[in-house]
Amino acid sequence: MSKKNVHLTIDGRPVVAEEGQNIVQVAKANGIFIPSLCYYEHITPPLGSCRVCTVLANGKSVAACTTRIREGMDVIVNTSEELNDWRKAVVEMMYAEGNHFCPSCEKSGDCDLQGLGYRLGITASRFPHLFVDRIVDYNPKRMVIEHNRCIRCRRCVEEVLTNDGMRVFSFHHRGNTTEVAIDYDQEAKLSQEQALHAMHICPVGAILVRGKSLARPRGERKYDRDEAAAEIPLPAIRALKPNLRRKKVVATTSLAGCFGCHMSMLDIDLELIDLIDLIEFNKSPLTDIKHFTRRADVGIIEGGCCNSENVEVLRYFRENCDVLIAVGECAIWGGLPAMRNFIPLKECLVEAYSSATNNTEDKLVIPYHPDLPEILDRVYACNEVVKIDHFVPGCPPDASHIWKVVKNVLFGEKFAITHGEFKYD
Repeated sequence: MSKKNVHLTIDGRPVVAEEGQNIVQVAKANGIFIPSLCYYEHITPPLGSCRVCTVLANGKSVAACTTRIREGMDVIVNTSEELNDWRKAVVEMMYAEGNHFCPSCEKSGDCDLQGLGYRLGITASRFPHLFVDRIVDYNPKRMVIEHNRCIRCRRCVEEVLTNDGMRVFSFHHRGNTTEVAIDYDQEAKLSQEQALHAMHICPVGAILVRGKSLARPRGERKYDRDEAAAEIPLPAIRALKPNLRRKKVVATTSLAGCFGCHMSMLDIDLELIDLIDLIEFNKSPLTDIKHFTRRADVGIIEGGCCNSENVEVLRYFRENCDVLIAVGECAIWGGLPAMRNFIPLKECLVEAYSSATNNTEDKLVIPYHPDLPEILDRVYACNEVVKIDHFVPGCPPDASHIWKVVKNVLFGEKFAITHGEFKYD
């Protein structure tokens, strides 16, 4: 018996589809993208665990993957600003709670969570990173289970089975203590191909196969070639008439970071010569000016805050800049230096200096002097210390991304960031 057709609307657009389908299926068939991290079409019933696919159906918030269409249904996917912001918030919470360090993750570029962050245009999480210290399980025969990255989507629980149908993964505990456990005996029965399948279906970098989870160069990864926003070209910089206005003032500084973002700024190459016709650099390592000689229109901050001097410099910049831009992962959430946030400061110092060459008579010596900046209990993102106006993610960000944002702020020119310029690693 054939199924009957159902009439509904998606974002005001009339749609006809067979009954029994869920909203994600119908939207996809009609060229409408609904984000999801747990949905697999062949898993029935759908998992419905990530809730990133939430839409409004007849005014009610529902998971699109678990909601079947019905006659007269009115579905809102992208036309509600509040709904779009809600989806972004869910993804931002995953980043903040799960310790997703893209610059150091083997799956960077092939990570579904990362790709979704790109699609939603997330530059920074509005939620503070929790830096939860979860176990990294090296006990399985051929896998490494990185619990810090798991988003509990249940894909591995449902999809990874031995040849005799036994599950390898399962959920343990409840609430915010829930974690995916692995049966070591069953994992040992998996073939290399089955283990690789487990790694690939994981939407993040939580399941890694030893010797097979090597990072790939940019340009060869799944989300390096994802759909990009249409480029809105900027006028040539020379077309701006600097003689009709005063030069804009830009200041830069580096806090707890590697100085890589400043190096990236210089990657605009000859365009830098055109840029200095329009702006002047004040306090900056690029000019070696130590103190502000005039107020800056824009301040660019690289690096997070790991000591008292970083905090003092950041506040000094906030006071002397009209607009403050955090550039790079370290400035936005702490970056790689913030990986020490899992460990109490005392333990971190003991580990760092326990085998140092300046120890005398086998006695631990931790350097201290009143003139040395005081190390903070953890590394703080810049927006945890002062108000940040704009964020430019990346490690380091692409040079064109940085300067498009700066030029947009200084001159009000419209711009678009291409997918190749927008990255977290």
